[in-house]
Amino acid sequence: MKPFDIVVVGAGMTGLTAAALLSQCEHRERLRITVVDADARPRHSASDPVDLRVSAISTGSAALLDSIGAWNTIIATRACPYEAMRVWDENGVVESSTTLRFDAAEFAVRQLGFIVENLLVRRALLDVLDDGDVALEFDAPIRSLDSDGHRLALRLESGQELDADLVVAADGARSFIRDNVGIPTRDHAYGQVAVVTHLQPAESHRHTAWQRFLANGPLGMLPLADGRISVVWSTSEAQAKASMAADDAELGQFLTDASDHVLGALTVAGPRGAFPLCARHAEHYVRPGLALVGDAAHAIHPLAGQGANLGLQDVAKLTEVVDAALARGENPGDRPVLRRYERARKGENAAMLHFMTGLNRLFTTDSVLLKELRLTGLRLFNYSGPLRERAVRVALGVSR
Repeated sequence: MKPFDIVVVGAGMTGLTAAALLSQCEHRERLRITVVDADARPRHSASDPVDLRVSAISTGSAALLDSIGAWNTIIATRACPYEAMRVWDENGVVESSTTLRFDAAEFAVRQLGFIVENLLVRRALLDVLDDGDVALEFDAPIRSLDSDGHRLALRLESGQELDADLVVAADGARSFIRDNVGIPTRDHAYGQVAVVTHLQPAESHRHTAWQRFLANGPLGMLPLADGRISVVWSTSEAQAKASMAADDAELGQFLTDASDHVLGALTVAGPRGAFPLCARHAEHYVRPGLALVGDAAHAIHPLAGQGANLGLQDVAKLTEVVDAALARGENPGDRPVLRRYERARKGENAAMLHFMTGLNRLFTTDSVLLKELRLTGLRLFNYSGPLRERAVRVALGVSR
């Protein structure tokens, strides 16, 4: 029986995880998988400096990566577990009843998650794929995408043509595939820019993820394995512009003040970058022969660090749906099959997206009444029992 051709477009964390999961599913002998990416193959070495782009990988996502054989490489190279979280409002102080406190021991887990370089995760996944039967096509921009109603044909800039029963679009928030087939998105510009850099704190980060809500947006400080912290500062366009133009001493002082000196003086100890923030949600996740996953389907505010985890949950569900379809003798690219994936993930992703958007809006308002209500709400949440536990289980990726 002729195998089904699956082409995964995009070799980021989500796309490579999709390829690895599909290549290891129960009915993998029925699949022929190719990964296509416009860029060169990423390289990573343990001797390289910690890359600027890092992600918070939940316990559930770590277990998923472990199940396909990628986690050992990641944890053996460098991944920083975080065992606690502290979240507070600029109108309060970090050591107060209004600060949200989450500790791994409280939930009977060793850690709440891990801070890992995106590039390292990709390298570990490529190591897995190199040992399998997945074809990898790098430096392979797509020229066009055509459909005959059943199969999709991708034409690469090289002239190579790939026919697919199913295209998995994992090519990011500005997805070429999504836009090429005409799937519209609903966008919401936050009016914020994320400033990203690494800093050396004067005090130990204590394997804790810190987040302070400021009037212009949240400041997140994530622990790194070498003792530094990775900062994601979602702030106004004007403040972001000033931060990027500042010298290292000025930026360090900006961030020390913004963090309320919770880790002492912060010294810039790495490159910096900035990117505008926008919520984006595709109106449809699937078409015949096509499934959107990860940022191609949804992009959310980084304040809770859930973007990478949502993408991994997408591909886990898509693989489950495809494998079940193969067991029933169905074509994995048929729309009724792919709708099972869309129904399972679209509502859940939408709920997270709207929650993050609302939370960001709530904490950036200058209403005196809402400021007081925020502090009261934070205080009550600390004692909310089941609601608080549910929120943490979702963040851990073990909510079911």
